[in-house]
Amino acid sequence: MIARADDYAVADHRIVLKQGDGTEHTLATEVEIVDSLLATATGLMGRSNLPQEYALVLEVGEGLFGLSRQVVHMLFVRTPLDVLWLVEDRVTRVARLPPWRGIGVARADRIIELPAGAAKPVAAGDTVQLTDSPDAAD
Repeated sequence: MIARADDYAVADHRIVLKQGDGTEHTLATEVEIVDSLLATATGLMGRSNLPQEYALVLEVGEGLFGLSRQVVHMLFVRTPLDVLWLVEDRVTRVARLPPWRGIGVARADRIIELPAGAAKPVAAGDTVQLTDSPDAAD
């Protein structure tokens, strides 16, 4: 099964790292958000390259028994990714996953997949938020 194009919503959002000293660092300005089970399972499978300002946001939410561990696999993903696992905007894990064979697991209610290198300034414990783009129409 392949996810349909309408399972991916291109949003007027950006991904922002908010550091403890009050500074902000934009990690991505081309943001796609998915919340369907099929699109979440498919992720970035089959894509050969990603724009440097790109992010895929997977809204995984809480399971029936509360917050659970979320698995990200790289099967059929052709490019390395930086992956952020978040709980209420707080980073629980950051990992660079290699194409085809990488796998990562952590507690999360949201997962963000970025091109390799985009999450270099991010560490576990940091705050990363999905915010409206400054130029988004009101």
